[in-house]
Amino acid sequence: MRTRAVLSSIFASLGVLVIGWQAGNAAVQSATTATSTTTPTTTTTGGSSGTSPSGTSTGSNTTTSTGTTTAAPVAPTTGATDGTYAGSTVNTRFGPVQVQVTISSGAITDVTALQLTNTDGRSVQISNYASPILAQEVLSSQSAQVSNVGGATYTSQAYLQSLQSALDQAGF
Repeated sequence: MRTRAVLSSIFASLGVLVIGWQAGNAAVQSATTATSTTTPTTTTTGGSSGTSPSGTSTGSNTTTSTGTTTAAPVAPTTGATDGTYAGSTVNTRFGPVQVQVTISSGAITDVTALQLTNTDGRSVQISNYASPILAQEVLSSQSAQVSNVGGATYTSQAYLQSLQSALDQAGF
């Protein structure tokens, strides 16, 4: 009899805990939803604070006072010098990677892999698969800020590092 009373008491306590936990989760979710829809009053853009007269951000990435990050329109880079630039050679455990970029009218117009991983047939196969995907993503995003290609982590990271080196040379 005593065991049954103890078990009933435990289950009753657990029930109260679960109900309280669910109520707390609902309150947190409501607060999160309300925070994400709040219009920011303070913005941080590229390390400086302020808002434009219209209240909109003028930078490429904006952090609001709520701590969320939103992407703002990116204006074409005007400081880039037209030309073709070879990035640094990045060594990976599967071989070297080097990328060349062509800038024209302040935009990335071509990306070419000068060297890709080559230690064995599999690394060559992976590089040949990843390179066109990375080039397409770079041309679409007009930056080296693209995701790695699944299954080609070493190639992707080295490719994007070499590309960033070339973009830095161009002032992009």
